[in-house]
Amino acid sequence: MLPIPIKKFIELFSELPSIGPRQATRLAFHLIASGKNTIQEIERSLSDIKNLKNCEQCFFIATAPSNLCFFCADSKRRKDLIAIVEKPTDLLSLEKTRTFNGQYFILGDLAKAGVLETAQRLRIKNLASRMEKEFPDKNAEIIIAISPTTFGDFTAQLITQEFKPLVKKITRLGRGIPTGGEIEFADEETLRNALERRN
Repeated sequence: MLPIPIKKFIELFSELPSIGPRQATRLAFHLIASGKNTIQEIERSLSDIKNLKNCEQCFFIATAPSNLCFFCADSKRRKDLIAIVEKPTDLLSLEKTRTFNGQYFILGDLAKAGVLETAQRLRIKNLASRMEKEFPDKNAEIIIAISPTTFGDFTAQLITQEFKPLVKKITRLGRGIPTGGEIEFADEETLRNALERRN
C-alpha cells in the first residue's frame, strides 16, 4: 500500500529513541508535504552530523579540529571534579543548571539487563587510569550523575568500587530526582538542587 521509500523511512526512523512506527509514519508524510527544500536541508544536516566524532576524553562531541569537546578544552573548568553521566542529553541537562563547573564523562546508555557493556567497562578503566596519572594524591571528586533507577543504582555501585581507591570523594546527585526518574527529563531547578545536595 505504501511506496517502498516511505516504508524504508518508517522502518529506519522507528528505531530512533521516542519514535515508534506511528510517529515515523507521521514524520514521513509531514516531510513529503514540506517539499524538496526542507528535505534537502535535512539531508545536509544529516551529512554534517555524519562527520562529527566523539571527544577522546569524555565521549561528548568533539569540536573540530580538536579531538576534545568544548568542556574538556575549557581551561577554566575544574579538572578535579568529574560528573559521570549516562547520555549526552544528561550532560546537556546538567549544564543548563549553570551550577557545575567541572568535567564530564559519558558512560553510554545503560543496558536494561543490569550489566555494563564491554565498551562501558573499557571507558571506566580508561578514566580510572587517567585519574591515577593526573591525581596521584587522590585529590579529586567523582559525581555519579546517573538516573536513580534500579540499573542506575547498580551501575553507581560498580563505579564506586572502581574509583574508591583513586579519589578523595565520590558523591551522587541528591534525591531531588524521584527514584525511577531520568536526568534528561528533570527540570533545571531540580537538577540544580540535586547537584548542590549531592552526598
